[in-house]
Amino acid sequence: MIAPTVGSLFAGIGGFDLGFEREGYEVRWQVEIDEYCQKVLARHWPHVPRYDDVRDCGLHNLEPVDVITGGFPCQDLSCAGRQEGLDGERSALWWDYHRIISELRPRFAVVENVPNLLNWGIDRVCGSLAEIGYDAEWHVISAADMGAPHLRKRVWLCTWPMAHTSCPLLEERIDNGGEDKRGSHGQPTGPGQTMADSSSVFSDGCNDYVEYGKSEVSEFGNGDSSARRGDSHRWETEPDVGRVAYGVPDRVDRLKGLGNAIVPQIAQQIARTLKPHVETVLA
Repeated sequence: MIAPTVGSLFAGIGGFDLGFEREGYEVRWQVEIDEYCQKVLARHWPHVPRYDDVRDCGLHNLEPVDVITGGFPCQDLSCAGRQEGLDGERSALWWDYHRIISELRPRFAVVENVPNLLNWGIDRVCGSLAEIGYDAEWHVISAADMGAPHLRKRVWLCTWPMAHTSCPLLEERIDNGGEDKRGSHGQPTGPGQTMADSSSVFSDGCNDYVEYGKSEVSEFGNGDSSARRGDSHRWETEPDVGRVAYGVPDRVDRLKGLGNAIVPQIAQQIARTLKPHVETVLA
């Protein structure tokens, strides 16, 4: 069978790329403006085309893919920033992500950002997707849900063409405990909810690490994940850069790259959730 394809916007150090690649997707292109992150991407994906600026990308130079991923800049959405929302200089790059979805028409797109997006723009994100014929749903998922010793809560939004109403994901009805994750159609169901709910049939392989330190952590996928439970309930490996350490090569750049990175294990779970429905189209 043909491998499903993925394109990575705001690729950073390749968290989305790694997660989707672990599930058998083929990374076809990456867009990242940071020079240090470009070096990291070039080392791990030497044969994948890379582009610098998302504002210069679109159908004229990006190959259509099955899934587009990306966490657009959060500086104007973060509680630590000025909270100018999607009108801020950095977070306004969402509109280029939106434009690229409109031009390439992927089967799915996966968006990541800080939880404050729910207060400063989720309505505009979903509304703008509806205008180009895409439905959407989201869920707040924490790094701790994958066995990490920290929370790192993020909004994960999945969007797909409204015309695909026969998608099995839409047919699942999951009890969300009264917390609606409503998409463009105002229906509290769909990929964004099912892939985050530990009771979902689409959450195979995802642990129910609801409260840190009090739940077993399952092995992820076929054993090539680092999110395995140790005696201390921590991942077996975590980046050890050291915020005040000296003599570490590219320490500041590495800290910045890690700080902006997504959790690959979450991306891998999303990739696994979407894969059967992408493959149905490819078959």
